[in-house]
Amino acid sequence: MAKLVQFDRLGGPEVLTLRDVEAAAPGAGEVRIRVDAIGLNRAEIMFREGTYFEQPVFPATLGYEAAGVVEAAGEGVDGFAEGDPVAVVPSFLQSEYGTYGDHVVVPASALVPRAANLAPDRAAAVWMAYVTAYGPLAESGRVRPGDHVLITAASSSVGLAALQIARHIGAVPIATTRGADKKQRLLDAGAAHVVVTDDEDLPARIKEITDGEGVRLAFDPIAGPGVETIAQGIAPGGFLVVYGTLDRRTTPLPNAHSYPALTSSTYTLFEITKDPERLRRAVAFVNAGLASGSFTPVVDRTFDLTDIAEAHRYMAAGGHVGKIVVTVTHDDTTA
Repeated sequence: MAKLVQFDRLGGPEVLTLRDVEAAAPGAGEVRIRVDAIGLNRAEIMFREGTYFEQPVFPATLGYEAAGVVEAAGEGVDGFAEGDPVAVVPSFLQSEYGTYGDHVVVPASALVPRAANLAPDRAAAVWMAYVTAYGPLAESGRVRPGDHVLITAASSSVGLAALQIARHIGAVPIATTRGADKKQRLLDAGAAHVVVTDDEDLPARIKEITDGEGVRLAFDPIAGPGVETIAQGIAPGGFLVVYGTLDRRTTPLPNAHSYPALTSSTYTLFEITKDPERLRRAVAFVNAGLASGSFTPVVDRTFDLTDIAEAHRYMAAGGHVGKIVVTVTHDDTTA
């Protein structure tokens, strides 16, 4: 038997139920892993609520990230064998696979070897965050040493990864946070400057920090009308990349007539993880940063799998800095 988090209707954290199910056998191209830790993401809240780009099929499971050990491999799987420590990279639909359980089946294409120097909770906090930030900041070639980069909502796991990647490239990261309570933690995490948006005028502070030049790239998960304010701080010829929709209001990806020298776009990590060659480069980049110590995944708090609903409530409250991780306790009786 295995334990799997499922839900039968859209709603709040209370719809999540931990159930005993038959441990699934991996099919062709699939692998079953014994899960040790699960990284939580805002996308899973949206999926549970029915506001994500895909809709659940009930009874539904969810989850994009995990760290564990290979238990069994299906037909046609090469490169992974029983006992291999692995991590799961988000590269599939939650309506087809999920990681919220103690023994789960995922596509073999979604697995990467787990770094030997990372404990499971840290390994479960890597791939959504660092690959999301890697695409616009590193692979695109848009950010160069010495460039200023604006990272909004920077206390998220992706925001913290973006700070580290910007530093690794040689750029100057400017972080934003709504309240002053997170300012010092962001400075400690690598931000060169922190703008507290509840208290400070963002375009004015950017102008001051950059000597009037503006930022080369703004990396934003919030969207909504606030992108117009962000756009005012971007240098001519610069870039605005929106990778989330924390603000559900209409996003005026800035008016081309108002900002003719600005390139704006939306982005998801699937642009990287569904392309084998781009994913290979991303994995090499992130692993190199982990090995050198340039990248250190930040875990805010851990919960047990039996407390999954409380973990979702904590994530929704938004007070965390870094990744929320769910750990799995095994009794070694699962078939």
